[in-house]
Amino acid sequence: MANSIVEVDLTIEGNLNSSEGDVEVKGQVVGDISADTITVQVVGSVDGALSAKKIVMEGKHQGRLKCDDLKIASSAQIQADVEARTMATESGARVVGKVNIAGGQ
Repeated sequence: MANSIVEVDLTIEGNLNSSEGDVEVKGQVVGDISADTITVQVVGSVDGALSAKKIVMEGKHQGRLKCDDLKIASSAQIQADVEARTMATESGARVVGKVNIAGGQ
């Protein structure tokens, strides 16, 4: 499994797709990201759709978010429609948009 990192000084305009790997965003992505696990660090931001089995949000996101397992840190700022099976949110996180948590196995 490959891990890809978008570093702090990097801005990517376009879609990222990692069929079996993880994507960590410390910089800025303007486009959609699809991966096994997506982590948006405190200094990172994404303007586009996120799709993964697991998403960890610490930074900024605007768009659409779909995953099985979502973890939202207190530093996160999300403006998106959220669809997840499970979600854990720390106190102080900011989420604006429609949230659909399906639950289940």
